Amino acid sequence: MRNVLVTGGSRGIGLAIASRLAATSDYNVIAAARSQGEPLNAAIEAAPGRLHFAKLDLAEVEAIPEFVRELKTRFGPLYALVNNAGLGTDGLLANMHVSQIEQVVRVNTVAPMVLSKYVVRGMMTEGVGRVINMSSITGSNGYNGLAVYGATKASMIGFSRSLAREVGKLGITVNAIAPGFIDTDLTANLGEEGREQIVRRSALRRLAEVEDVAAMVEFLLGDGGRNITGAVMTIDAGNTA
Repeated sequence: MRNVLVTGGSRGIGLAIASRLAATSDYNVIAAARSQGEPLNAAIEAAPGRLHFAKLDLAEVEAIPEFVRELKTRFGPLYALVNNAGLGTDGLLANMHVSQIEQVVRVNTVAPMVLSKYVVRGMMTEGVGRVINMSSITGSNGYNGLAVYGATKASMIGFSRSLAREVGKLGITVNAIAPGFIDTDLTANLGEEGREQIVRRSALRRLAEVEDVAAMVEFLLGDGGRNITGAVMTIDAGNTA
């Protein structure tokens, strides 16, 4: 089985990705998060020996090199990295404290770049690997109150395309996935009117789901994704069509 590291794997999109991959016989999945949580516990029990928890706080960027070394000792080489974790902090730029801006950029941009640096080194040695960076439609479409978040998600697109050029000759693919409004607890908090407004402006007249993102990750990690690199896969039910 090939080892896959999924950050933010304890809930939401990350948990859906980790669970889907672990349900196959192809992958040994390491779900990294600050804490394990009951949903991840249940997923681990449902996939014994194929889904594991690894504690990681991406705000502690300086701890990332040792984290990667420990993973290699524990599991062996990593075949794939899914940089899914991130802060969804919103707020008008004029009202955000500088420390809050720095935290979002640190977790959403600096941390996945540093994590990729150390994971990709191992992939270069193995001569194979897949990196998937979670972006967002806010990285290309402006949204009120999401200037900082949108900037970090745009950075993941530029990072993915440039890294794809750097490591492609070594057999490593790098892609980004840009989800739109996903049917999760977060969109549930928008209320019925807010959700309906999103649905009305989407070409398919519905919200995308976490499983849609997980299915795309599985595709990109498999044989179907072997010649896809430097791409941005948008999953938003046609919200930006």
